[in-house]
Amino acid sequence: MDLRINPKAHWARVEGRPLIIAGPCAAESEEQVHETARRLSGTRVDFFRAGIWKARTRPGTFEGIGERALPWLRAAGQQYGMRTATEVAQPSHVESALAAGIDLLWIGARTTVNPFSVQELANALRGTSVPVLVKNPTNPDLQLWIGAFERLAQAGVRSLGAIHRGVSVANSKPYRNAPMWSFAIELRRLLPELPVVNDPSHICGRRDLLQAIAQRAMDLGLDGLMLETHPNPDQAWSDAAQQVTPERAGEIFAELVIRQPDVPSDSFHASLEALRARIDQVDHDLVHLLADRMSIVMLIAELKRANNVTTLQVERWRALLEDRMQRARELGLDPTYVKALYDVIHGESVRRQSAVISNGRVGVLPDGDVERWSTPSAS
Repeated sequence: MDLRINPKAHWARVEGRPLIIAGPCAAESEEQVHETARRLSGTRVDFFRAGIWKARTRPGTFEGIGERALPWLRAAGQQYGMRTATEVAQPSHVESALAAGIDLLWIGARTTVNPFSVQELANALRGTSVPVLVKNPTNPDLQLWIGAFERLAQAGVRSLGAIHRGVSVANSKPYRNAPMWSFAIELRRLLPELPVVNDPSHICGRRDLLQAIAQRAMDLGLDGLMLETHPNPDQAWSDAAQQVTPERAGEIFAELVIRQPDVPSDSFHASLEALRARIDQVDHDLVHLLADRMSIVMLIAELKRANNVTTLQVERWRALLEDRMQRARELGLDPTYVKALYDVIHGESVRRQSAVISNGRVGVLPDGDVERWSTPSAS
């Protein structure tokens, strides 16, 4: 799909290095906003951020100062030489932020999940040139995330970017939100021109994990970071545990190892291509082996159909999985990795067998009709 997105350098004025967005989770007072900006001013920050309106899970908690905090953000940015950014969730937020001269807007995860809200924001942004970043939805729905960019692009917004902030899933410990890097990687595959900024604060939920997640984002070649900072993090009115002082934010940025997507070295490219050729051959062999395996699965399906036997044989699946995971350990592979592969392989085997047993032919069941069976990992 072609969204005609402007290059990051066009709107961010950043090229050859990560885009940095930093500032308090929420604007609490004029003094707090200015102090944060002052203490960040010695750090390379491209956009100074602050939450003006805060979407809270339950009423009665701090929901942001509101429109009267916009001049604080704007004045602090101007005084310390930083462009400004804030989150918008309603058309009235867009109108107020643009009137105040805010330089960049982002759409939060709770808003991205609602196509009606995103469309209302797209309509409010029609005809503007302000950059707009979109956080991934709270649930791992890639099409919902892409749909937000399509709605904005249809409204004429060309300076677009994504914010990867992890997803809400069960058992995400030690993180607040599971990083699910594959989510951001797949978005980049489908929309390679779209810059993706990582939000370690919302992934981690605690400040001691920020450095490692920020570095992982850089190692994966993401385009920048959004980090929450506060003059006195433990006293912050919202998300205190994930905020750091401006000085610590500067240390995190300074300690990052920034890797390049390529190097101008003939020997490097020659070695890399030789290794990739070996991977290609192994992958081709692997696909052929999967096809051979499936042909045997179909013979089993016909045998089961002829003898009126159920598709799923739980004890066989359990024994097979335990055997493959043990072999993985012996070969130095992560058993969890092998289990994930076999969950997919077995799920497709069940689907194809069900088609044969139920109808006597293949291909009548839609993808996903049969659950991807899974068993707990053996310890």
